[in-house]
Amino acid sequence: MSSKIMLKPKGKNTKKAAAADEDDGAVAMVGKFVKEWGTWTAKKAKVITHYGFIPFVIIIGMNSEPKPSLSQLFSPV
Repeated sequence: MSSKIMLKPKGKNTKKAAAADEDDGAVAMVGKFVKEWGTWTAKKAKVITHYGFIPFVIIIGMNSEPKPSLSQLFSPV
C-alpha cells in the first residue's frame, strides 16, 4: 500500500491528459501563491503584535477612568 497519491493518470500522455496537466500546474501555482501570501501575512501580523501591544495597553490605560498621568502608568505601585 503506497502512501503517495498519484493525481496524474498512468499511461500515454494524450491531449486530454496534457490539458489536465496544465490545469494542475495552474492550481499548483495558485496554491503556492496562497501559501506564500499566508506566510507573509502571518510574519507581518507577528511583528505588528510584537511592537504594538505595549503602546496599545498604554493608550487603553490613558483613556480609562480615572485618567492617570503617564508617570502613574509606568510606576509599579
